[in-house]
Amino acid sequence: MKREEIKVGVFRIEGTNCEDETVKAFKLLGIDAEAVHLKQFYSDMIKDSESRSIWDYSCIVFPGGFSAGDYVRAGAIFSARAKSLLKHDLEMFIKEGYPVLGICNGFQVLVELGALPGFDEDRPISDRPEMALAINSSSRFECRQSYLKHENRGKCAHTSMYGKNEIVVFPVAHAEGKVTFPVGRENEYLELLEENDQIVFRYVDPDGNYADYPWNPNGSYSCIAGICNVTGNVFGLMPHPERVVDPLQHSDWMRKQRNEGDGLRVFKGILNYLEKF
Repeated sequence: MKREEIKVGVFRIEGTNCEDETVKAFKLLGIDAEAVHLKQFYSDMIKDSESRSIWDYSCIVFPGGFSAGDYVRAGAIFSARAKSLLKHDLEMFIKEGYPVLGICNGFQVLVELGALPGFDEDRPISDRPEMALAINSSSRFECRQSYLKHENRGKCAHTSMYGKNEIVVFPVAHAEGKVTFPVGRENEYLELLEENDQIVFRYVDPDGNYADYPWNPNGSYSCIAGICNVTGNVFGLMPHPERVVDPLQHSDWMRKQRNEGDGLRVFKGILNYLEKF
């Protein structure tokens, strides 16, 4: 796929945020991207010139925020609307291998949607959620820089530009980001994720060691910060790569020399993947 053919749709509804930053991250790389409201896919009140189809895009992003006020559960209402209206198209989009990204609230949406952990290649969207992003162990909103270790061995399409075990810094800003699995089946899920190379990032301390709070800001099981589905084209993470695409966005910008922000390579990875598509 040629770069000029690539178009990214960043989905939004009431309460989402960072869609503009996400659009800008793609545009920094010369990729056509737009923030698109969910209503543009189905409402008869939308002008023809503003109506959209999933197939208008080569990548879909669910951004951060507090969609629909995070009522019921974080991401539940956004995912329910998307699933009721677009499930077939979303499933086909994923099956065709197109990349899907969920950041923070977007990760919550993908989990509620049943697109993650995405163990079944033939059914990319499960009938019900298979994991949850629960309230932080601190019972508080956590907002600060976090250290992440990239542990993916190459399956995740979005992070091919990061080295194995490379440490990067992305900010977190969430109250419900604790990765949890069905009670009594935690080790089973963890072993399956590790075997399938679905774990992408884990929270670590500055030396790269797994650690408890505050380095693991939410108490996620096994320090998991981001995972992909079994085919590697759906990726969700709680930290915000779109908030650190420029070196000046890092809190240590005066102490550490960077050529680019640590988060930019997520978007470069998507571009690299699509250019080979």
